[in-house]
Amino acid sequence: MHNPQWLLSFAALAGTGSFTKAADRLGLTQAAVSQHVRQLEDRLGPLLIRRPRAIELTPAGAAFLAYCAEVEEADRRLAARLADAEVCSGEVGLITPGSVGMMLYPLLLDFQQAHPGVAIRHRFAPDRETLAQVLDKHYDLGVVTLKPDDHRIAAEPFTEEALELVVPAGARIDGWDDLARLGFIDHPDGRAMATRLLSRAYPGNPGIAAIPVHGFSNQIGLMLEPVARGLGFTVLPAYARQAFARADAIDVIGCGAPVVDTLWLIRRAEWPLSARARKVVEHLRQHIDTAAG
Repeated sequence: MHNPQWLLSFAALAGTGSFTKAADRLGLTQAAVSQHVRQLEDRLGPLLIRRPRAIELTPAGAAFLAYCAEVEEADRRLAARLADAEVCSGEVGLITPGSVGMMLYPLLLDFQQAHPGVAIRHRFAPDRETLAQVLDKHYDLGVVTLKPDDHRIAAEPFTEEALELVVPAGARIDGWDDLARLGFIDHPDGRAMATRLLSRAYPGNPGIAAIPVHGFSNQIGLMLEPVARGLGFTVLPAYARQAFARADAIDVIGCGAPVVDTLWLIRRAEWPLSARARKVVEHLRQHIDTAAG
């Protein structure tokens, strides 16, 4: 790695053709410029042909001047990135649970269409994986259902998500026995979610384990398909139900006091978000309520 000041002196000398003018441009003495060039030539060999009234670059000198220009451009790009100047270009990575992710993804695509220089990278994942991916700097942002207890993570409330009891359209649910007759459509968090919601809606019930399971899916976009076909009921987050295309084929049953989770937006705490990531968060916050409605 060459001393940056030597590069500046050489580029100024090549640009002005004079040690005196180069020194004036840089606010240095002529002796300092000469010393910098001599240091470079000691390492790289002859870079200049010195003539009485001008200097001429050797082939090595021309190659080195091109290198100086590349270093200067790299410095400009680095300064822009550190200054957050590139608001509308670059990549933003977001990792979320499937339910809220289904609602957020169209908003992310809207942002990308408005800012074609930004590349959106989105992934569905459970809390544990989301936390690990953000900690490992694979994603700028994550959304989790439980606030992390980790000093390396900054977390702030992002939105709220209620659990819902979803049944086939027209199904009459007057009590626990009606749910038992329908059967349960399970998913990876199904039993835990059902226990939380149904224990409040039907106090004293024998538990979700007592209801026959009529199906299982680990694909968030497919969990409501068997419900829509009349094969059973399920309990899942509201955002997953809102993203389901066949809304007329399902009904949501009121369960009294709602079970609502706060979703947390997380990032690494040690450094601020890039300007483009902040812009994405601002866009999501502005439109999330409309999208959820």
